Amino acid sequence: MDFYVKSQRVQVNVATWAGLKARVAERLARREGFALATINLDHLVKLRASPEFRAAYAAQDMVVADGNPIVWMSRVAGKPVELIPGSEVILPMCRIAARQGVTVALVGSTPPALQGAKSYLEREVHGLSVVATISPPFGFDPEGAEARAILEEINESGAGLCFVALGAPKQEMFCAAGRLYAPEIGFASIGAGLDFFAGTQVRAPLWARRLSLEWLWRAATSPRRLGPRYAQCLGILPGQMLRAFLQRVFPKRS
Repeated sequence: MDFYVKSQRVQVNVATWAGLKARVAERLARREGFALATINLDHLVKLRASPEFRAAYAAQDMVVADGNPIVWMSRVAGKPVELIPGSEVILPMCRIAARQGVTVALVGSTPPALQGAKSYLEREVHGLSVVATISPPFGFDPEGAEARAILEEINESGAGLCFVALGAPKQEMFCAAGRLYAPEIGFASIGAGLDFFAGTQVRAPLWARRLSLEWLWRAATSPRRLGPRYAQCLGILPGQMLRAFLQRVFPKRS
């Protein structure tokens, strides 16, 4: 599934859970780094407005579909992909890391949330070792000197896999910087996933997720913060659906 933002192609290049697990396992086994992004409608809105975000996306090795609208568009385009939310990649990737003796770092959120997530992950995944938990300060520049210092700290910890919970676009920009300064580490942007594990944020109930209404549940629980965001997302949806349809009708031009 392809998207075009300001003439830049953004491709969902890992279509299935099985494909994601295989690629992560291969990279970690070879001690090769990577950057993983999880695209959704909010990202498409932000990509339109930010050349820095577009550059960060261009540096991602793997992009998966985080959001039912992306999955729906892929079906309309005739290039179906599976739903792979960022918060749900953490445990499977940790299990792969534990099997291969790869240690883990957590970056973002708050110190209490990181400690809670560390305890949860090490309890749930046998043999997993979280060797670094780093919460950058407010106003953190994901491409500045402070980011480089954090990357050096992660490198020194020996971690081979790093989950980044800074929110878009900071987390994707940090992961792109990581590909340059810590090329042997795998970086995954996972949004609020660590907060869910720690209990500092509550994810939408299972019924809402099954009905593809997680976005509505989140908007209702935080209308001032998320209402405008989702309004922008809904605003671009018809045009994106049309472009997806055109990819099916004119595949050689997409």
